[in-house]
Amino acid sequence: MDKLSQVGALNARFGIAGVAQVVAGKGGLPMVRVMTGVATAEISLYGAQVTKWKPAGAAEVLFLSEKSYWDVGHPIRGGIPVCFPWFGDKADDASAPKHGFVRTKQWRLDSLSALDDGSVTVMCITESDATTRPRWPHDFCVAYRITVGTRLRLELTVINRGKTAMRFEEALHSYLRVGKVGEVAVRGLDGAAYLDKNDEFREKIQTGDINLTGPTDHIYLKSSGTVEVIDAVLKRIVRTEKVNSATTVVWNPWAEQAAKISDFGNDEWQGMVCVEGSNVQAAAIELNPGEEHTLRVTLSALPA
Repeated sequence: MDKLSQVGALNARFGIAGVAQVVAGKGGLPMVRVMTGVATAEISLYGAQVTKWKPAGAAEVLFLSEKSYWDVGHPIRGGIPVCFPWFGDKADDASAPKHGFVRTKQWRLDSLSALDDGSVTVMCITESDATTRPRWPHDFCVAYRITVGTRLRLELTVINRGKTAMRFEEALHSYLRVGKVGEVAVRGLDGAAYLDKNDEFREKIQTGDINLTGPTDHIYLKSSGTVEVIDAVLKRIVRTEKVNSATTVVWNPWAEQAAKISDFGNDEWQGMVCVEGSNVQAAAIELNPGEEHTLRVTLSALPA
């Protein structure tokens, strides 16, 4: 089945008139477009990646690179990529794709439903198969429930379908749009220990708010609380609330690193910061056969 026929079949099965449709996105990749009285959003079924979310009456919350690739084999740069089953580089395989393989997989749309409060829930699923087992020899199912409304709620459930325990890392790699990164404050991590990836993973302690002044790639440990991005330029607060998340990643490549990323505009780093609900490093999740784990992240945009 060609891409257009696939999109048509999905929309005929799942589309909700006037609320949510399956359409061909950039590169012809199937995408769920949500347009309601409370919010608009776009979710690519390639990677199950939320690429846009705009609550009614508010500005776009997510950053999306104008230079992003929109073809199979390349991740989408921006929005909210799903990182699984490892984060960053795979420790025992330098050739493995960074941040795992599900962000470059076509996920299956399982359901699309409108709720009484005006929000819309999109359920996407991906599973182990012949393409994943050579990299990671476990049988798994990942179910991703995305609820688009005045808030954006993300629930990533991993199920161990194999016969042995499996250990994995996970992150919802949220690219948040900001007015100017040098004028934001990231609040909620005061006193937390963090690993500085730009300084050979040395452990340090955060003091006060995070004010970004250069390349930043921090993994905050034992950080399960709410984190807020205070944006003086856009005059808003983007809040990240987490459940079953023990680490928080804060990232911005700054000018020199951004210039080395082919799908990232040289000046785009000024308009984004990543604040990621995650379980990485020592906080990786271990599941016995038949067990499941759900990571939940909820984003909200508030006037400053």
